[in-house]
Amino acid sequence: MSLIEVSHLRKEYPNVTPLKDVNATVEEGEVISIIGPSGTGKSTFIRCLNRLETPTSGSIVVDGTDMCDPNVDLPLMRQKMGMVFQNYALFSHKLVVENLMMAPMDLLGLSKQEAYDQALRLLETVGLRDKALNWPDELSGGQRQRVAIARGLAMNPKILLFDEPTSALDPQMVSEVLSVITKLAEQGLTMLVVTHEMRFARDASSRVFYMDQGELWEAGPPEQIFEHPKRQETHDFIFRVRSWKWDIETLTPDSLAMEASLIAYCQRQFLSAHAANACQLLMEEIVNNQLLPIARKRGIANPGYHVMLSAGEGGVDMEITVDCRKLFVEGGTPTEDEADALSLTIIEGLCDHWEQVEPGLIKLYVRQ
Repeated sequence: MSLIEVSHLRKEYPNVTPLKDVNATVEEGEVISIIGPSGTGKSTFIRCLNRLETPTSGSIVVDGTDMCDPNVDLPLMRQKMGMVFQNYALFSHKLVVENLMMAPMDLLGLSKQEAYDQALRLLETVGLRDKALNWPDELSGGQRQRVAIARGLAMNPKILLFDEPTSALDPQMVSEVLSVITKLAEQGLTMLVVTHEMRFARDASSRVFYMDQGELWEAGPPEQIFEHPKRQETHDFIFRVRSWKWDIETLTPDSLAMEASLIAYCQRQFLSAHAANACQLLMEEIVNNQLLPIARKRGIANPGYHVMLSAGEGGVDMEITVDCRKLFVEGGTPTEDEADALSLTIIEGLCDHWEQVEPGLIKLYVRQ
């Protein structure tokens, strides 16, 4: 029997049904990353597993016990499943070490000294032993999430559930939290992780669940899901999260917002500093020094430009697509005197080559 068996799981609310018909199994020692668009039931699924949410119908069997049985001992079963939330859920009025001591003392009967010693060992596991006597509010977001992971381990669970543990963190903090989760994965702990971090899902998972429209649409090894998905919906989602897109529909676009969005994308994709800088410089030259000046000169109030960046891991095979077909339709092919010669030189220096797919639709391949 599998450690977790989910059959025809359904969860309804008055106005929405986040889970329609979910069927899945998880073996002991597996690390399952759960990915998919926002609002497709991923967090609800995780919360149903340990009955923080009560399913409308279906069954959830964990370690041989039906979690949906009205007579199930939920407190006992929850001891087998640690939970790490996206908002940390630490007690701010208790020291870090006290946050880890509470449940083992109350539920496992550990003495104060035993709980204290265990808490220190767990804090050392997540690299925070020196923060034991700090208050949670004195820690960074990444440190608080690592404390939350240590607290999740304090009950010696068989399963650890993560509900988007990095969604509230900046990129540097994301890396430190994911490194802890990866280390736990290497130790053989069974984990289910709802995540938007595709690199973690690919590198640290035994299997990946792709959820969409309240159902588990595809499950398989990371290589299958990311490189050879069976469903078109899975392919489209993976392509979207690997790509960055920005629309320009005014002559005075919010350049700072575009730059911030692009930087965030580069960080999520773990691009090197060289690759990220090349992308940012290219976008600045293409948009601010080429496309927008031509539109202003021609009096086109809504340029209708679309720029998209797609990048492989670490900045491999970076490709920029520029869609300025509206410019060609309304004003014809840009003339040589409309282009900024210096900007073109910079662009050519950053690109291996470029090609015009059709008038106004251009692909540039970034130099590695």
